[in-house]
Amino acid sequence: MTASGKHILIIDDEENLRHMLSAMLSRQGYLTDTAANGAEGLQRLRDKIYDFVLCDIRMPEMGGKAFLAAALENRVASPVIMMSAYGTVDTAVECLTLGAYDFISKPFKKDEIEMVLKKAEERERLREENSRLRAVVAGTNGFSGIISRNSAMTDLFSQIRKVADLKTPVLVLGESGTGKELIARAIHDASRRFAGPFVAVNCGAIPENLLESELFGHRRGAFTDASSDKTGLFDQADGGTLFLDEVGEMPPALQVKLLRVLQEEEIRPLGASASHTVDVRVVSATSRNLEADSRMGRFREDLYFRLNVFTVQLPPLRDRIDDIPLLVDHFVARCAETMERSPVRVSPEVMRRLMGYGWPGNVRELENVIERGMILCEGMMTEACLPDALRYAAGVAEADEDLSIKRAEDAIERDLIRKALLKTGGNRTQAARILEISHRSLLYKLKEFGID
Repeated sequence: MTASGKHILIIDDEENLRHMLSAMLSRQGYLTDTAANGAEGLQRLRDKIYDFVLCDIRMPEMGGKAFLAAALENRVASPVIMMSAYGTVDTAVECLTLGAYDFISKPFKKDEIEMVLKKAEERERLREENSRLRAVVAGTNGFSGIISRNSAMTDLFSQIRKVADLKTPVLVLGESGTGKELIARAIHDASRRFAGPFVAVNCGAIPENLLESELFGHRRGAFTDASSDKTGLFDQADGGTLFLDEVGEMPPALQVKLLRVLQEEEIRPLGASASHTVDVRVVSATSRNLEADSRMGRFREDLYFRLNVFTVQLPPLRDRIDDIPLLVDHFVARCAETMERSPVRVSPEVMRRLMGYGWPGNVRELENVIERGMILCEGMMTEACLPDALRYAAGVAEADEDLSIKRAEDAIERDLIRKALLKTGGNRTQAARILEISHRSLLYKLKEFGID
């Protein structure tokens, strides 16, 4: 396979041409889907992300130019290559002006299609490389406001990028305080819905008798206190994303209605005589074990399967200890800005305790600890600034142990390098890419740490 499984959408009203292109590109290692017109092509793009689109200009129902305009309006990122048997220079220029990546005239030879696709692949590769280099130059450690350089989190960011543009429901799992709402917002921000509303609701924080009205809205007179119409959160999130936090706390009666909304994409406010459609991407989150709850009958199994189409599992902070120095620096800087004061330095003893603690409250607890330290300390954050629960926590190293931050950082680096080499089967180039360092730096560190 020469194309590494790149996925191409072929849009053309001629069935024979669709079949010929699909067969030819499949032999070159591409994965292909087909559509008979622009409208069908747009529907395909709503359900799946394609690396490239080949689109004819003249088609019934929706032609290529209308498709191209609609695709760009919907922020489709896939490069679109236009095709036409009536190709002229003016037509080609018009398509390129409208936003097409390239134009090719029918009939075309196999080599022409291959050359155009290879050129498009190279352009996308360079674009991605430039984005990566800009991130490195900017010192970015994370994704969409989430601070991390942990390999598990890096994999999670990659998952988010793949699912962001789809309407697929996403279920975010993780302990309390791991940042599930940040993940939901990152999914929204990375999607083509980013300009639309992001609406969040905690299903466990609203009384059961009010939650239905909060989600779906109501009409005046629907119940005793309904003195006016109320717009529900689904309507508020129309065209954007609705984040249902602690969805496992949703009452059974509302679980039925939520399932219907996900299936039909329609809602009916309380007291309304008819339903209406909504365009909402649902991201839900829970710290509960919904699979166990569904088996025990505490949560509807059919709703669980509907919400669980794509799952994002957030690791607890104790499993990403290498992120703690980075998070500490971030929270110190943010607190300093909020409090309008100079940042404090964190003593080696404090850093040792922070990295040796189990963090039952996860990132939220760490943020609170740093904010408390910023309030109590001036210049240097010492152990006296830490809460008792952390200062005397079991499992934190005793004072007579090695307090060297340099040696602690070396140990973390050594461990990450070994994990990266294990993950890549010893491929140093790939390991350097995962570690986000240059190949030369990796070779230097391998020699420094005596790693074979």
